[in-house]
Amino acid sequence: MMHQTQERPPWQLLVKRVTVASLLISIILLYALSTFHINISPPELPVPHSCAPQPDKHSTQPTTKSSQQDNDICVPKVDIMFMKTHKTASSTFLNILFRFGEKHKLKFAFPSSRNDFFYPSSFQRTYVQGYKSGMCFNIMCNHMRFNAPEVAKVLPRDTFYITILRDPAELFESSFHYFGHVVPLTWTIPGEDTMAEFLRDPNHYFSKSGLNSFYLKNLLFFDFGQDNTLDPDDPRVEESIKAISERFHLVMLMEHFEESLILLKDALCWEMDDLLFFKLNSRKESIVSKLTPELRAKALQWNAIDWELYKHFNHTFWEKVEAYGRKHMAEDVAELRRRNMELVEICIEGGHAVDAGSIHDAAMQPWQPIGERSIEGYNLKKNVDKAHQELCRKMLTPEIQYLTDLGVNLWVTKLWGHVRKIINL
Repeated sequence: MMHQTQERPPWQLLVKRVTVASLLISIILLYALSTFHINISPPELPVPHSCAPQPDKHSTQPTTKSSQQDNDICVPKVDIMFMKTHKTASSTFLNILFRFGEKHKLKFAFPSSRNDFFYPSSFQRTYVQGYKSGMCFNIMCNHMRFNAPEVAKVLPRDTFYITILRDPAELFESSFHYFGHVVPLTWTIPGEDTMAEFLRDPNHYFSKSGLNSFYLKNLLFFDFGQDNTLDPDDPRVEESIKAISERFHLVMLMEHFEESLILLKDALCWEMDDLLFFKLNSRKESIVSKLTPELRAKALQWNAIDWELYKHFNHTFWEKVEAYGRKHMAEDVAELRRRNMELVEICIEGGHAVDAGSIHDAAMQPWQPIGERSIEGYNLKKNVDKAHQELCRKMLTPEIQYLTDLGVNLWVTKLWGHVRKIINL
């Protein structure tokens, strides 16, 4: 006789659904309350031109290009705005910024109660934890919906603006699966391959007014504070891309992450030590959908504005690489990869990422999407030598835990994390 799986009684399923629904409603209300601000408008004080601390004597080095030079001595640039886009290896870059900020004792402009600046609301300076007019911050780097005038009221006038883009078709695949659980319009899509069904006729399923629907159409353009539902031929698209180009000094590409870091090093007069990284917040390869040429074409057509954005900055990126020198770039990338691999051997147990369930230390457990445990993490190698213990731990620490270590109040995010754990059981 074949073994049959015992189904739960209907009342147990009902209780679970009511419990989960109640928790979701509660957390949504808490999120709403956490975004409520009483806007008091005291006299505006000017933002300092720069609040860079005095550099260490050992932090000077020759460079081909830099933002601050004096008799060929390069001073590391420390006033930085990183526009953190979604699903673009931005969490990996955030770890680099956190370590750089700690090294130079910089002041971060962090959000209050959450790990983002009340995304998807348009950024307001009052979202910064402890903000007061005229204060000086060095680095801003958490998720936000970009609002250039408000950002400029927080950071010094000589701030270096950076962001990162990803191929829009691959970004759409990642966003569709990662955020699908919080986008109700995807819940009723029939079939096993819901993304393929969605791309078959996106307009049939998509609604501009749908809750969190921005995750599924031109997400990059939306993150930059623009209207992601514009017609691609609308002149405002070209105007917005031009404005982004004028505001951001360096637009990195996820597909060429190491080359991007070398360009950053050159522009900001950083050291190779500042660029070392491990890949963080990545999904298991086994669950990543492979886009067929047909699906890729449909994804690019659906995300046509993001595609225009990406093509523009892909062109300017390679212009910067040419100016840097292809041979010079290849040598520097090879050195960065070599040094990263050395640290993999020193820091990571087994030399590779593991499933969430195989991570021993809760402090190394990455944030998981609702209903899944698809994000991989690492186990810190036992008996790491004293010279590398601190560096290894910091490089492997996920974003939420690192923010806590830096003193950020994350009570809303942590409460939401507990709800996710219950849902994921």
